[in-house]
Amino acid sequence: METTPRLEKAIKKLYIAFHNNTLNPECCKQCAVGNILNNTDNWKHLSDFHGSVTLNYVGKVHQNLGRKFNGYTPLELLQIEAIFLKACGYELPIHFKNKKPKNPTDKDRLFKGLCALIEYLCSLDGVKNVMNYTKLFENLHSKTKCKLI
Repeated sequence: METTPRLEKAIKKLYIAFHNNTLNPECCKQCAVGNILNNTDNWKHLSDFHGSVTLNYVGKVHQNLGRKFNGYTPLELLQIEAIFLKACGYELPIHFKNKKPKNPTDKDRLFKGLCALIEYLCSLDGVKNVMNYTKLFENLHSKTKCKLI
């Protein structure tokens, strides 16, 4: 399957973070975007609230200048983070009054977040979802000629 360099890099960083237990939705350096941006939190200055998809003044300036961070525009970064957080069970933006999961670093929760995020990252680059495993089961079914109940 053909992918893009930015997609490859992003997935690799997220995969490593997931398996090294350094993926944390509530930490700006260890969240989805923090990991994609080499564990920095500079991206948090693009918006006023963690999980918001609205650029603030600084974010709009960077967006209008055509700046990219590891290949992603400021607006794409905010969308990436929002999709990950929402799939992890957060009410956005993150705020003490909004709903959040009891155990934000639960592996199942993080995996759901990553699946939603990778689907979005693939769509950004016009690539088929690399997490789509239905073809694998179709191939297995046709090779084994078993009946599904």
